[in-house]
Amino acid sequence: MNQTIHFIKMHGVGNDYIFVDTSLYPIDNPEVAAIAWSRFHFGIGSDGLVLIGKSPTPDADFTMRIFNADGSEGLMCGNACRCIGKYVYERGMTDKRQIRLMTASGIKTLHLTVDESGTVTSVTVDMLAPVLEDERLFLPNGEALPDGVFVSMGNPHYVIFVDDIEAVDVAREGSILEHHSRFPERCNIEFAQVWEDGIRMRVWERGSGITMACGTGACATAVAAAITGRCGRQSRVIMDGGTLDIEWSEADGHVYLSGSATIAFEGTAKLPTR
Repeated sequence: MNQTIHFIKMHGVGNDYIFVDTSLYPIDNPEVAAIAWSRFHFGIGSDGLVLIGKSPTPDADFTMRIFNADGSEGLMCGNACRCIGKYVYERGMTDKRQIRLMTASGIKTLHLTVDESGTVTSVTVDMLAPVLEDERLFLPNGEALPDGVFVSMGNPHYVIFVDDIEAVDVAREGSILEHHSRFPERCNIEFAQVWEDGIRMRVWERGSGITMACGTGACATAVAAAITGRCGRQSRVIMDGGTLDIEWSEADGHVYLSGSATIAFEGTAKLPTR
C-alpha cells in the first residue's frame, strides 16, 4: 500500500513548490515523487519538490533539499528558502526570526519580518557572495554563446540583456542554452531588460523550464546589471509572478534577496512507486 504524505504547496512570487516535513514524512525516493507530483493535470502541479529536515549539526536550524520537476536535484532556490522560513515559523517549529538553513550550496541565513498576529509578511535571505568564475559550472572557452554574464548564486546562471524582452522565445532559446556545452552541469538562463521602474526578467530554469519567478535568478540578474553598469547595487527585479528586491551589499559583498512567501493550499498525496 502506498504511503500517504501530507504536503503544503507554497510559492514565492509564483515560483511554486510542494513542501514536505521529512521529520514527519520521510521520503526514500524524492526524485520519483518530484516527477509524479509536479505534473500539472496529473499530479499536484509545481516547479518541484522541497524537503524540510532537521539539521544534523548545530551550525544550522533546518535543512533543505530541492528536486526539480524533472527529478534532478537542485543546489539552491531563494524563493523556496523564503517559503521555508514562513513554514517553520508559522507552524511553531521555531520561534527564531533569524533562521539558519542548510542547503546544498551552503548555509543561508533567513531574516523574518513578522506582524503582530504572528504572520510572516516577508523574508530576506542572505544569499552570500556571487561567484563570477567557476570552471565546474562554466567553461571559459568553447562553443560560442550569446553575449551574457555568468553568475553563480550557489547554482549557475547566464544572464542575457535584450532590447525587447517580450519578443524573446524563452522556451526555445532557454532550452537550447540550458544544455550548452559551456555549462557542464546545465544552466539557468535569464533574459533581462532594464526598465524605468526595475529590471524585467524572464527565466528558463534548468530541470523545470519556464517558471513564474526565480530567486537566485533575480539575484544573478541584479549582479549582472550592476557589473555591466546598467543599474546600481539595489534593484527591483520584475518577473512574470511578481517583484523581488535585491541588494548587493558593498559592506560584505553578499547579495540579499527580499520578498513574500505565500501558502497556496495543503493536502495529502500517495507516495508514488517507481
